[in-house]
Amino acid sequence: MPVTALKNNMEAEIRTRVTSDLKTEAVQILNSCGLNVSDAVRLFLTQVVTHRGLPFEIKIPNATTVAAMKESRKLVSAKAQSFDSLINELEKK
Repeated sequence: MPVTALKNNMEAEIRTRVTSDLKTEAVQILNSCGLNVSDAVRLFLTQVVTHRGLPFEIKIPNATTVAAMKESRKLVSAKAQSFDSLINELEKK
């Protein structure tokens, strides 16, 4: 079916409220993919129908995962004076 025929058949509207920061960042990312917000929502909903659920897995991290995430954030924010001192610090952990 041609795209124009699909657009002419669209009669339902979805509205949602998000923060302006979220919208701005999402619009920039979607534009770099050649999509606008409406295209992305249609794509998402099509995938929900295709998968008969969310098209990705939703998980709540367990205590071990949360601890590992916190530790990795510390490592990323750490500053090393040299490559050797970085290696030495990582080997201690």
